[in-house]
Amino acid sequence: MSEQKPIQIFSNFNDNIGVNVVKSPVKLTILEMLRDRDMEFDEIVSNTGKSKSTVSVHLKSLRENGIISYRVHPVDNRKKIFYLNSKYIGSVNITEPKEIEETQSDYLIKHIVDEDAEFSTLLFHTLKAMLIQEGINIDPILQSTGNSIGKSIFDKLYDDDLDVFMENIAEFWQRKGLGRITYKIGQIIKITTYDCFECGLLPKTGKPACFLDTGIFEGLFTEFFNLPVSVIETQCYTMGDEKCVFEVEPLNTKSYN
Repeated sequence: MSEQKPIQIFSNFNDNIGVNVVKSPVKLTILEMLRDRDMEFDEIVSNTGKSKSTVSVHLKSLRENGIISYRVHPVDNRKKIFYLNSKYIGSVNITEPKEIEETQSDYLIKHIVDEDAEFSTLLFHTLKAMLIQEGINIDPILQSTGNSIGKSIFDKLYDDDLDVFMENIAEFWQRKGLGRITYKIGQIIKITTYDCFECGLLPKTGKPACFLDTGIFEGLFTEFFNLPVSVIETQCYTMGDEKCVFEVEPLNTKSYN
């Protein structure tokens, strides 16, 4: 039996459509492809392995719900290029929710009222841990939120010297109780965080969990380089590591040694 895909949630408030919940495995396959890049109809048919009539029905339904749209091919006006017309905001796995170790859950609940604990951090950990337990994924929302935060604090941390800029970020991180940062600047900027505020108390899932951090770094460095950047978390406490490591790469070939 093939593994059931999690239900995915999309929003399109710009067109006053609101939120759409997608359950169909074929629709989910199509949307996963379109999240990577725009595609022609024949490409979608080929990659789904479904008949043209089946794909047409699903594309029509997705268009009517405002989740996708299309434009005419610039060279051949008989062809359509489909693209996402909405924002992916998360998913819900209703069949295989992850379980939190009882001790981990007890720790979170017990210390949420501890006067010596950082209340807001424990609230965040508890909420995120319970969402994981229920199979609810809001990582895209966290990353988007982090991106906005990064852009909003950029001016306060900015220096045209990248080393000074990184020192400002590290000082800000420690002063705000977000953890301790070290970094290495190269073609790829490697940022290491210890005592991470976002994932330090979360259960081990084998997957990275710091999507808010990822978004903040994405926002900060997009502003610094005035270019899109790729931010990937390669190590995380939730992966069994003793630190979180982020690799930041401007989407061009310039070196920053």
